[in-house]
Amino acid sequence: MDVGDAPRAVIGGSARADFQAMYDVCQPVVKRARLPCGMTRRWQPRLQRRPGRPWTKDLGFVLTVALIGVMAFYVTLNWSPVGDPLPAQTAIAAMPTAIPDRATLACAVAYINDGDTLRCRDGTPIRLHAVAAREADETCSTGHPCPTATAASATHELTRLAAGRTIRCQPTGRSYNRVTAICWTPEGEEINCAMIRSGTALVWEKFERQAPLCRLR
Repeated sequence: MDVGDAPRAVIGGSARADFQAMYDVCQPVVKRARLPCGMTRRWQPRLQRRPGRPWTKDLGFVLTVALIGVMAFYVTLNWSPVGDPLPAQTAIAAMPTAIPDRATLACAVAYINDGDTLRCRDGTPIRLHAVAAREADETCSTGHPCPTATAASATHELTRLAAGRTIRCQPTGRSYNRVTAICWTPEGEEINCAMIRSGTALVWEKFERQAPLCRLR
């Protein structure tokens, strides 16, 4: 209630004079501030509020965050390490394999002929089953798969895997005077599969269908 509006019946005598004096002092000030007398600016109601951000912007932000989360989940779900691509002409499992019980032939490797042939210390020549590498003179025999990798690179890879080691082999047949076989290193890595994966040799599909490579047995 404004001081100036106080009921005169209630205010009497000197009290009335005091209120009137206070009113006379207060009135010019509050008129400039456009406030009722007795009300300070700290009690002024906030008549205008700063408009908030439109709800459409909030919705757009939420949708963007949700989309980023979905994309991150999809990438994580489908991510796989990038490595050297396998030859296109066959689907070979990229995993080391355990040495099977049927790998009965032990070969202490004495010599590496080329990228698909080696010789044991007892004189047994072994031709890697279903593996085709260039000949030592860099040629490819007629009718054989012919890799783009050099014979030297294939020989180097087979040397790294088998030279001077005792490997175990599973015979699969004969080729001329050689035993064709799938062989494993002492650690259980399939040598035939490793040669294909290295890109220095190709899989010979006709023979691979008879005894698959790169599979647990």
